[in-house]
Amino acid sequence: MPFIRSVRPSNLVILASLPFIVYLFGTSPDYQRALLAIVGVEQGSAAFLPGFLLWLAACTSGVAVVLLLRLQKPRRRLAMALAAAGLLAAAVILFTDVASPFAASVVANGVDPFTSSLVEKGVTPRRLTAAAALMVAERGTWLAVILAAVLAAGFALVFAGPEGGKARRAGLWLLGIVNGAGLVFLLLLAPLAFASGLATTIRAAILAYILAAFLGLLWVALLKLRHSRASVIGFAVLALLLAAASAWFLMQPRDRYVLAGTLEGKIGIVSNTPAALIGDVRFGRYAEAPAAAETPVRTFASPAKALEAIAAGQGVSGALLPQSAAPADMPVIWQTEALNDRDRAAGITTAVLAIIVALLTFGGYLHRRHPLSIGAEFVVDTIRGIPMLVIVLYVGLPLSGALKDATQGVFDPPNLVRGIVAMAIAYSAYLAEIFRSGINAVPVGQIEAAASIGLNRWQTARFIILPQALRIVIPPLGNELIAILKDTSLLSILSIRDVTQRMREFQSASFLAFAPYNSAAILYVFLTLAAATLVSFVEKKYDVKHR
Repeated sequence: MPFIRSVRPSNLVILASLPFIVYLFGTSPDYQRALLAIVGVEQGSAAFLPGFLLWLAACTSGVAVVLLLRLQKPRRRLAMALAAAGLLAAAVILFTDVASPFAASVVANGVDPFTSSLVEKGVTPRRLTAAAALMVAERGTWLAVILAAVLAAGFALVFAGPEGGKARRAGLWLLGIVNGAGLVFLLLLAPLAFASGLATTIRAAILAYILAAFLGLLWVALLKLRHSRASVIGFAVLALLLAAASAWFLMQPRDRYVLAGTLEGKIGIVSNTPAALIGDVRFGRYAEAPAAAETPVRTFASPAKALEAIAAGQGVSGALLPQSAAPADMPVIWQTEALNDRDRAAGITTAVLAIIVALLTFGGYLHRRHPLSIGAEFVVDTIRGIPMLVIVLYVGLPLSGALKDATQGVFDPPNLVRGIVAMAIAYSAYLAEIFRSGINAVPVGQIEAAASIGLNRWQTARFIILPQALRIVIPPLGNELIAILKDTSLLSILSIRDVTQRMREFQSASFLAFAPYNSAAILYVFLTLAAATLVSFVEKKYDVKHR
């Protein structure tokens, strides 16, 4: 009875229905196949699980020892037991081949299968070549040696060194940094072929939540900036500089183009032709245009290629060319001037930035607030007014494409990163309001007392405001964690193979009506209940209801 009373009522419902759920998945082949497909269990991936658990145990032991020994009442015996378990796991990794399949799977799923020479082409699931497998085994052995050495040295310094001594602190730092990095890689970065769909969902939620929290704190910090005459003058000067830069870009010399040839066939378009001119030719936005609704066009790499196609009679009768490249004997249908796309885009971008900075400056002057505070308020209000799906699509498709074009392909993040950034931006506005309400709940008298004893604004925020504010906002922060965990299903719109996307793929391939959807719903329920239980534990630990 005490155990039952300690369980949350909502979890009791799940516990009561758990036998039926187990029976359903244990007896129905359709539900079994649906669950395996949705979770992302690849064929033969059972061999990867022991290696993952061994690496996880070895890395977790170091972090757990650090946490246990830094408690107000250190639990030394438990820490020593965990240290022994970690050393045992490292020894198994080092002296056996149990962890080798997992290491090979991480490398095989972490490289590009189309360009990498490490994996066999056209093999599913991915598999390393013989030479790559040998190399990974050698590197894995060296990693195991390093991990075992770090664990042994760290545990020796921690348990043999004097309480509070430099050796003990060095051991704690060594264990915390190395094992913490390994734990982050295993849980958030390493490909997990035995649960890739579930791992994608959980990782996307955690990373987006962390990034959203940082962005939310940034918006709050900007909202709290104080007004000053120097800030208004500085932003006014910045607006003028941006306006001058925009004028400089937009006033660059225009390039002359001619539409030469005839309109009987397709019109050749040369690469790097201004997009506005291409639209004018296609849709007949010039005086000599025919009555047809749209003129067919064909793209060529250079003017010479376009002229060769016209001469060879390949269905191209005219071309939009730079005036210097147009032959003198070709009839000219239309001629015009245009600014190249690079200068035009730079001019428009700096003009928009100049207008935004000018508006922020005017708002700051009018309301006696810092211009960045006005900007942060605008960002928060705007983001909260846009649906989540629109933000995911906007960041994932046009914005990322524009950044890729602007950086000449240097900045081209994968779809998962785009989705995580989109969700972080969307949720940062809500988290900013949560943080702001928590900060405002701290009594003003405490802030004044901090100023009276000589603390600056950063010290007051670090030692007085944030510890109390974060304790106050734990319940709403937990609610946002649950919400972002569910909203990761929207990332399937970007073809990210999370739980929802895999559910759709399996349903399309199997034509089953209920098994995929029911399995995904049950899985999401368990995930959200686990998150709710974690939040409830944190609330009880910090006693947020009885401050």
